[in-house]
Amino acid sequence: MQLATWNVNSLKMRIGHVTDWLTATECDILCLQELKMTDEMFPAASLEAAGYGAIWCGQKTYNGVAILYRKETVETPVQVVKNIPTFADEQKRLIAGTFNTEIGQVRVVCGYFPNGAEVGCEKFHYKLEWLEHLRLWLTEELKAHHRLALLGDFNIAPDDRDVWNPKAWEGNILVSPEERAAFKALLDLGLFDTFRQFDQPENLFTWWDYRMLGFQKNHGLRIDHILVSEELKGLLKSAQIDKAPRKWQKPSDHTPYLIRLEK
Repeated sequence: MQLATWNVNSLKMRIGHVTDWLTATECDILCLQELKMTDEMFPAASLEAAGYGAIWCGQKTYNGVAILYRKETVETPVQVVKNIPTFADEQKRLIAGTFNTEIGQVRVVCGYFPNGAEVGCEKFHYKLEWLEHLRLWLTEELKAHHRLALLGDFNIAPDDRDVWNPKAWEGNILVSPEERAAFKALLDLGLFDTFRQFDQPENLFTWWDYRMLGFQKNHGLRIDHILVSEELKGLLKSAQIDKAPRKWQKPSDHTPYLIRLEK
């Protein structure tokens, strides 16, 4: 079974990229972020034609999240939640569902974490508050769901290995001590960074700035993650970043990150 996350930076612009990638990989569950569309604009028919169902939570112009599931291998989800129940928020940043799959029942949480704009500003404090409410909610979710996966664009590079030039980024948004502490607090719940469960080459990233030839120079950050509970960690077989879609015409500034789980 394959689970993946991808910030598509406008699903309207990149539905073709998504369906092409799903066809090539036969991914079982794909979490998307930054849909940038309202619910009624969601391309359910195109995904259905590709063999995928979906649950989604959209917003005009900004944000928006979805979970796509391969209907051949995954049943329609139950216990669907949109946004953090304990956090009043107009921004559409989270969706969750419980899926019956070939490896059993899995609780999947898809999040588009706030960017934070600049350390110390109002948006930064909103980010930290959102992260704390996420942590508190996941504490209860993990009690109810021993097989849980948290996927998404976290907008946090957990340590210096995840930054192309740590010195240049020092003190900036996405790498601040407060954000990294919040990431660690999620791990302390009993979640595991799937990418770091394997020996990985240096300088592997999931996001590159469009400006100044960021991708061509590999000036990137690893800010898209999949965290799993201990039960799922025991089923983890591989974790990889797929850079190919970042080379396509008019790509997202992020690329997919996927894991394989097996009984």
